[in-house]
Amino acid sequence: MPNKYFTFIKSLRVERGFSQLEIAEKLGISRSSYIAFEQGKRDLALSEASELSNIFNISLEDIQNGKTSAPEVIFEKNKNTKKIKKIADRISIPQEKVEKFKQVLLYILSKVGGKPNIGQTVLYKLLYFIDFDYYEKYDEQLIGARYIKNTHGPTPVIFSKIIKELEADGKVEAIKSKFYKYDQTKYLINPNINLDLSTLSAQELAHIDWELDRLSDMTAKKISELSHIDTPWKIAKDKEQLEYEFAFYRPEETSVGEYGPL
Repeated sequence: MPNKYFTFIKSLRVERGFSQLEIAEKLGISRSSYIAFEQGKRDLALSEASELSNIFNISLEDIQNGKTSAPEVIFEKNKNTKKIKKIADRISIPQEKVEKFKQVLLYILSKVGGKPNIGQTVLYKLLYFIDFDYYEKYDEQLIGARYIKNTHGPTPVIFSKIIKELEADGKVEAIKSKFYKYDQTKYLINPNINLDLSTLSAQELAHIDWELDRLSDMTAKKISELSHIDTPWKIAKDKEQLEYEFAFYRPEETSVGEYGPL
């Protein structure tokens, strides 16, 4: 089946503001099976394609051809176009949650900040994988930070502002150190502060702990190399923002989605 078939369905889903889970439930299949379809790893049954035509209010022929014959008419008839666009933006565009970013960063520092390898570069990658892995797993944003493509891997745009605010509040201290022969900037959490984790759910905390268990012992070189083979980073141009949607097109080395049997 041509690639435009899969990308067409995905674009319709995003435009209409549906999550992958919502479409999967409407089709009566698992989310992992639907994700496999968007990745081009499985075809839809005729009954599933027919149901999609009802969901998106287009013909079955358009579904099968991978294009709509009258997109302007469809959208002009929809009185909720602005609302749908707003929902779609919430799904695909990073929604930076500043307070949540602070709580996640402080939590990371409280758990692993004292390790000799945890400098700024490793912190950047931990935040990146926490964010993009959560999106791949649950089709939802955790921090929703924006990351850009830099030489050493994904860089959270708002990090500098956040860390300055935490330093000004006396919650974090930045120090220069060395890890073997390499210079690094470390951030040490004030041991006297009480952690506020009020914005984080049990699921989110469990996810962060899982990421720290598997990644926090990596050197800056190793975790940067891992980020360099990840699809969102590979597709972006230098200094360009990384797109969350590409988390669903990762190689096996970085994919964390639970894709069961089709």
